[in-house]
Amino acid sequence: MIVTAAGPAIVQGIVLISAVFLFTWWLGGRLGLDDRLRALLSAAVSICGVSAAIAAAGAVQARREQLAYSASLVIAFALPPIFVLPALASALGLSPEVAGAWIGGNIDTTAAVIAAGTLAGKNALAVATIVKVTQNALIGVVVVALTAWFAFRVERRPGAERPGAGELWRRFAKFVLGFLSASVVTTWYLTTVGAAEGKAVVGVANDLRTWFLILAFVSIGLEFRVASLREAGWRPVAVFAAATLANVLLALGLATVLFSGFTVT
Repeated sequence: MIVTAAGPAIVQGIVLISAVFLFTWWLGGRLGLDDRLRALLSAAVSICGVSAAIAAAGAVQARREQLAYSASLVIAFALPPIFVLPALASALGLSPEVAGAWIGGNIDTTAAVIAAGTLAGKNALAVATIVKVTQNALIGVVVVALTAWFAFRVERRPGAERPGAGELWRRFAKFVLGFLSASVVTTWYLTTVGAAEGKAVVGVANDLRTWFLILAFVSIGLEFRVASLREAGWRPVAVFAAATLANVLLALGLATVLFSGFTVT
């Protein structure tokens, strides 16, 4: 199923991430947002929420309060679609596969995608998971592009030396490599020892992952200041809301085109 769905999932991911990222970046510029905040919001709404914002924050050297603010917007906007999108998919008469691709393509956080996919049904959950994980994997490409863009264009001053590979490596979010490595190692391990025996070990790793995620979110929350929210004003919220709406509509169109004939087997 993964092999069959990978093609349309990759196409949807590339088109959706590119279009939504550029739209958010453009709108943020029109409304006068700081370039670093624009980058965080663009990455968060187009890829995978808080993880993408964290990766982008390192690439563009964003301030801690900008990351906390972006993470707060992600969580606030990710909660309603958990319940709204499955209901809309049912009302629109979408097939489970199309509904899953729609859910996986536009809800920002992976946990929220799993929750919404579960509400939409088993087949929708399977497709939503594949689509979301595919988008998550593309975070590395976006982070490399952001790192190069800010190092070579945004922050470089006339007459300054050209940034070297060391500077690009310093900015790059190393956890992205960990994400990809964990996926490869887990797949190899399950293939080697068998799914029955391997799932118990992976289950323990998932429990640890949950605790570390909780600690990460608490740490981000501790950096959040109401004063920074008031200082940012309504413009970041407007940008994120408009980008979320664009993401919902574009994802629906792509899911309908790419997954209308797909069947979970």
